[in-house]
Amino acid sequence: MKIQPLTENEKWLLSFYRTSEISGALFFGRLAKSLPPGPIQTDLTKHFADESQHSWYWTRCLQTLGETPIKLDMAYQDQYISAAGMPANIMEVLGITLIFEKRVIGQYALHRQAPDLNPEVKKTLDLIVEDEKWHIEWVTQALKDMEGEYGKEHIEKTLKRFYDADKDVYLKTVQEHEDRISGILKYKK
Repeated sequence: MKIQPLTENEKWLLSFYRTSEISGALFFGRLAKSLPPGPIQTDLTKHFADESQHSWYWTRCLQTLGETPIKLDMAYQDQYISAAGMPANIMEVLGITLIFEKRVIGQYALHRQAPDLNPEVKKTLDLIVEDEKWHIEWVTQALKDMEGEYGKEHIEKTLKRFYDADKDVYLKTVQEHEDRISGILKYKK
């Protein structure tokens, strides 16, 4: 079977995903290391391992398609601090994580609908989305478990703040890279 070569824009987008997964792995690894043992540290450790594995999946996907990943300096989530502020506690870390993971699964679902999607890219997206579902589940449950400590209303306000920040970051990212993304995905502004 002849491998359909990636366009430069497709190569960039897969490299962008890879860079974001590496950033997530590094963040969750540092966070898991700093937390005391317990359920959240356990789940963060798995989350860290998943993110690391996802970056490998994107690396392998690119290599299978005869490409080398592009080295990118900025990841999507690098813009979160300026948009939402520094998380002040573990609840806020999990809140911003939930919003980000929902963005990721939505982005991957959108990419999955791209016309003429390369089978290797489809396989990689499908593999990663299964883990992303669990990420959303465990973080949602952890936040629910924190309602007694932080209050349900406060958590909901925090999620809204991070949702608004994510929306701003997404629009900025899409505008900044419109020439690369628009030919691949049909995104919503």
